[in-house]
Amino acid sequence: MTDLKIPNLNKNSDKFFFKKKLSYRRKSKRKMIKESLIMLFICIFIIYINYLIPNKLTILNNLSINLKKLTINALDSLPFIYEICLAIFIVISSIIAFILVLGSFYRIYKISRKNKRIIFK
Repeated sequence: MTDLKIPNLNKNSDKFFFKKKLSYRRKSKRKMIKESLIMLFICIFIIYINYLIPNKLTILNNLSINLKKLTINALDSLPFIYEICLAIFIVISSIIAFILVLGSFYRIYKISRKNKRIIFK
């Protein structure tokens, strides 16, 4: 009978060790508005950088041609790497800017949906 071990139900297991230390608070409206404005400013900055790049359409149209030239002649293709990197930057930054715009508008919509009048805490 002394070898019988009864499990202690009050003792937390190891996998829930940090469970009580997590904060489940929601973000305040002021913080959400601030984050959405930061996202909009970053998006506008990325769009402005894309606007400053000249001949975007020709760079994007020549992307496949430049990739073919790169694979055919790797040593003589150093001038084409610049255009390839610019085209990849344009595509990725446009996608990121689009996601940032959607995220900021969604946050503003989420705040305005709860209350007709925005009250900062």
